[in-house]
Amino acid sequence: MLLTLNTTLMKKSLQSLALGTYALGIAEFALMGILSTLASDFNISVASAGHLISAYALGVTCGAPALLWFRRIRLRTIMLILAAMIFAGNAFTAIAPEFYSMLAARFLSGLPHGAYFGVGAIVAQRLAEPGHKAQAVSIMVAGMTVATLIGVPGATFLTEHLSWRITFAIVASAAALAWISIKIFVPDVGKIADHGFKGQFAFLKELAPWLIFGGTICGQTGIYCWYSYVDPLLTNLSGFTTDSLPWIMIIAGFGMFVGNLLGGKMADKFSASLVSGVIATAMIPIMVLIYVFASYGWAEAALTFLGTAGLFGIGGPMQYLIVRYAKGGEMLGAAGIQISFNLGNAIAALPSILVLAMHHPHWPECLCLSPAPYCCFICTVGMSALTCRTKSSAYHASVPPLTQV
Repeated sequence: MLLTLNTTLMKKSLQSLALGTYALGIAEFALMGILSTLASDFNISVASAGHLISAYALGVTCGAPALLWFRRIRLRTIMLILAAMIFAGNAFTAIAPEFYSMLAARFLSGLPHGAYFGVGAIVAQRLAEPGHKAQAVSIMVAGMTVATLIGVPGATFLTEHLSWRITFAIVASAAALAWISIKIFVPDVGKIADHGFKGQFAFLKELAPWLIFGGTICGQTGIYCWYSYVDPLLTNLSGFTTDSLPWIMIIAGFGMFVGNLLGGKMADKFSASLVSGVIATAMIPIMVLIYVFASYGWAEAALTFLGTAGLFGIGGPMQYLIVRYAKGGEMLGAAGIQISFNLGNAIAALPSILVLAMHHPHWPECLCLSPAPYCCFICTVGMSALTCRTKSSAYHASVPPLTQV
């Protein structure tokens, strides 16, 4: 039978899911603003501390495919398991005694990340009314944007005045609250129809899913070549002090919040792939200007707002698209899009780490010369345009009714 919810219950359900993405948002993005402090505390270089970002992304990449073995479990139960894993991973991070144990903790913290977003996107679409499904996914993702708006600047402030360990203790607490909220407010939305292990891969015969995966990897790589090292970029070249970084992180978080909501609304009104392509096109000159005006203080802050708006403006529509195209293999599609997001993150860190390791006195300018951001966005535009032209029966088919089994 069809699942019908009143508006109030639907909002509480989506907000419960968003509480989990809030915890994940702080866990993932807090390091961008405290990387220098972590490097100092562990007596390592900033380049070495950057491996903490890659370890988390690797955890996401390894954890997301496990969804294939969860296909027979009810979606609500999966969400509860993942919320518990978020709690455990970040509690371990908070008490990590040295760098390598924190590296392991970051990997474990990343394991539930992709799966949570992937399954959460499926649940959000099942809860939403027709014509509002992309917005429902955006509301679920909004927890991460609120984290970047409030949580990450708060983490930067706590790190500067107290300890970075408190930040991850707060993340663990938020994950515990998410578990309780999901248990109370999220209804049983059934489970994915089981087409067998091999049946999960049938949708990959279409061109469109590959375009979505490829476009996501390229877009994430392009943005994270810059955003992974926004902390040293702003302090070393733009002239901001470490005390002012929390305010810059608020600006970046507000950009993510605005980009996410606008991306979801526009994706419901127009083609989601077209919206992604338009945003990616706009990001090409923005990325160039970020480096051109790197030494111009508040101009850089304004461009940071636009850059993070583009980052989340693309992300929501891509998650919506893959669920629509992956009929019969929603779990694999959800895993694939999260792998794509974080594979892009990991790839982006490599050229930046190489430049930092060279100890070049003008390393931000060296990053500017890297063709990665611009080539990646050009690829994203091309793939989004091709997706718009691809006629997939999976996309045009209506979403099957939810069966309570």
